[in-house]
Amino acid sequence: MKYLAVPALLAVASLAVPATAALPVGAKAPDFTTQAAVGGKPFTFSLKSALKKGPVVLYFFPAAFTQGCTIEAHEFAVASYEFEKQGATLIGLSADPIDKLAKFSVEACRNAFPVGTATPATIKGYDVVLPQRTTLSNRTSYVIAPDGKVIYALSEMSPEGHVSGTMGAVKAWRAKHRKG
Repeated sequence: MKYLAVPALLAVASLAVPATAALPVGAKAPDFTTQAAVGGKPFTFSLKSALKKGPVVLYFFPAAFTQGCTIEAHEFAVASYEFEKQGATLIGLSADPIDKLAKFSVEACRNAFPVGTATPATIKGYDVVLPQRTTLSNRTSYVIAPDGKVIYALSEMSPEGHVSGTMGAVKAWRAKHRKG
């Protein structure tokens, strides 16, 4: 009888944890243009322009210089060359101001890829609102195909799995669309 109670308690406890939302695979990704920085240098990033070059790996993170966000940025920095080799554009977005993100692009992203400011409209459009702090985004990673459709989404507050999941989706897309 004791053993049956444990799974039942775990099932009930899991219902109390809110699921994080994300755009579903197949959804049209909202277009956006924002201020971003790479290597400390600000520039204007346009999703529409980036998609003309290939798939876009777009990841949202709650706040620069926090432990999980720094870990995730380091992991994406290490993988950035492979994303580039696969023809994908990589960008991270948070609600942080551009001056803070410019510093984060150097220190945490190691000058390897850009990070940009996610406006409240972008956070809402991508359905990545952090429930506890509605002006911030949760941790969600997307791969968006050049046609603007979401082909991969992972919404998980742990930084684990975001790089490997997006890389797997990019490689699968590339294999399917390889010219030759």
